[in-house]
Amino acid sequence: MIKQAIIPLAGMGTRLLPLTSVIPKELLPMNGKPNIEYILEECVNAGIKEIIFIISKKKSSIKKYFYSDKLYKSIISKKKNKNIKEKYNKLKNYKKMIKFVYQNKPRGTGDAVLKCRNYIKGNHFLMLLPDDLIMNKNCSKEMIKIYKSKKSCVIATKRVNPKTVSRWGILSLKNKNKTSFEIEDVIEKPSLKDAPSNYAIIGRYILPKKIMNILKNQKVGRGGEVHITDAIKSLIYKGEKFYGNIFKGKYLDSGTLEGYIKSNLEISRLK
Repeated sequence: MIKQAIIPLAGMGTRLLPLTSVIPKELLPMNGKPNIEYILEECVNAGIKEIIFIISKKKSSIKKYFYSDKLYKSIISKKKNKNIKEKYNKLKNYKKMIKFVYQNKPRGTGDAVLKCRNYIKGNHFLMLLPDDLIMNKNCSKEMIKIYKSKKSCVIATKRVNPKTVSRWGILSLKNKNKTSFEIEDVIEKPSLKDAPSNYAIIGRYILPKKIMNILKNQKVGRGGEVHITDAIKSLIYKGEKFYGNIFKGKYLDSGTLEGYIKSNLEISRLK
């Protein structure tokens, strides 16, 4: 069973400047609560018991957000506000689940995952990218269901406009049904001519612990970073089975200024 999740949070959020010059993108409010709480709710409702946050020293305010006991206790002692007390209790519950690991140099998602190698207990773990919000349906729960059925790794995927495939990691697939397919290959940002499909990777993965051995020896790729997709490709070529989850929820990209504004509007409509 999948009980652990990794959430990489060390990125500087340059696509959301100037907002991220004063606050981490994961704490930016979205319809009344920070982005990261939507991801945490997805994890908890999918049965995850432990969550590893990968942050940098420059983003210590993320840890502070969950460790503001003194502030909350001071306010609660003076004001009998039920909402504030409920919020504090919720943060305390999250704090019990969260471990913090540090990635102080921006060396990519693969390097971030590798920082967690001494903390992974089971054979597989969940990874979520916080820029990708999936509303209405719990994508992680869907993926865990496929994992239990197929006894294999899972990647969330959605169809994108074929004209935009060069912006995505694109999957080559076989044996497709309504909810999933087996993945034959991962092509990073292909041209329209070279794209094997228009099924794009979205930021949810169920990965095997053995990926750490791949990442440990993997050379840096594009932009001088260690990419998780390169490690996934290596595993597929070695015979590891991966399935694509065609998730049912509504996808929102909150990682750009335009996307952040649109995501706020969409979430307010969904509530």
